[in-house]
Amino acid sequence: MTSIELRIEAPTTPGAAKLIAELDAVILDRYPGLPLNGLGDDFEARDGLFVVAYAGREPVACGAFQREGDAAEIKRMYVTPGHRRTGLARRILAFLEDEARRRGYTRAILETGIRQPEAIALYEAQGWTRTAPYGVYVDEPVSVCFEKLLMP
Repeated sequence: MTSIELRIEAPTTPGAAKLIAELDAVILDRYPGLPLNGLGDDFEARDGLFVVAYAGREPVACGAFQREGDAAEIKRMYVTPGHRRTGLARRILAFLEDEARRRGYTRAILETGIRQPEAIALYEAQGWTRTAPYGVYVDEPVSVCFEKLLMP
């Protein structure tokens, strides 16, 4: 397998934009009619960090976090079909947790959906615990929310 390089970059770069478009298509396919809850215009102001994984010159996975209250909220986790089941999602998640911890966060949260069993399995395997819905997800029946304490 080609070596993978993780790069912090803006979500508007060509590689990031390609992966976000693919992820949006997957979400719309699994949850027709639901609004997409992306990064928003205030991503940078909310201490946002976006990471893209490259196999050579090809963007193959991404993830992000932004501040949500006192927590780092994990967003936009995605791995292209050809690079799934390689440990890449775990690697990106660990990178995001480490970066959030480095920035002083002691807690991380995230939302995924009930039609994403692979995501739920990943988060549970990585020590995340289910928690009450937060923010825009409070009254969303297809949402599953998680939390993890980021110990130093």
